[in-house]
Amino acid sequence: MGQNRIVVLTGAGMSAESGLKTFRDANGLWEGHDVMEVASPQGFAKNPELVLEFYNQRRRQLKEVQPNAGHLALAQLETHFDVRIITQNVDNLHEKAGSSNVLHLHGELLKVRSTKNENHVLDWTEDLVLGDMDENGHQLRPHIVWFGEMVPLLGPAIEITSNADILVIIGTSMQVYPAASLVNYTSSGTPMYFIDPRPNIAKSDFLDLTIIPDTAANGVPALVQKLVAEL
Repeated sequence: MGQNRIVVLTGAGMSAESGLKTFRDANGLWEGHDVMEVASPQGFAKNPELVLEFYNQRRRQLKEVQPNAGHLALAQLETHFDVRIITQNVDNLHEKAGSSNVLHLHGELLKVRSTKNENHVLDWTEDLVLGDMDENGHQLRPHIVWFGEMVPLLGPAIEITSNADILVIIGTSMQVYPAASLVNYTSSGTPMYFIDPRPNIAKSDFLDLTIIPDTAANGVPALVQKLVAEL
């Protein structure tokens, strides 16, 4: 077995080159909105139409974008390794590229759920509006983990990470929860690769860390080539 299981943590930088806006720009706004307006239970209670339309726009945008070379390279890696992807992204680009084991920590744009029962989740590809109900007459909401809400898949993500033979982190800040905390669950000495055009991490921070200061579309295919060559 040895280096058989690769666990990949991906963040906004993974999808940036596919044309999806990263979650927040420098001034903390997301697509011109204060994030608490569109990504919190309070924001939804205050102005549900605004929140629903915000995610409708994100969902429509998904239909116009394609996986980039980084997504495709991760999918190809499955022919050689047991690959598990844990993503903070709510897009479906990993799946579109062909990856088969993807855990979405922060929810999925192409799913909605009941406002009364968080386990009642439906696939949803079109706009979601006020009046779209579950079968018990409760309004549906985006299946997104908003600020202040629990991250229900954190437990499974910890379990996956703790079984990693190799850990790859792509396009996410090591200061951002939960990626930063997940790293702590890998066995000591697990080889780690960090791919980001502006890496904010020092080689001395971890025992066996390789920093690749590049974008996902360039850095991931290069790393995949290297890992396969070393088999």
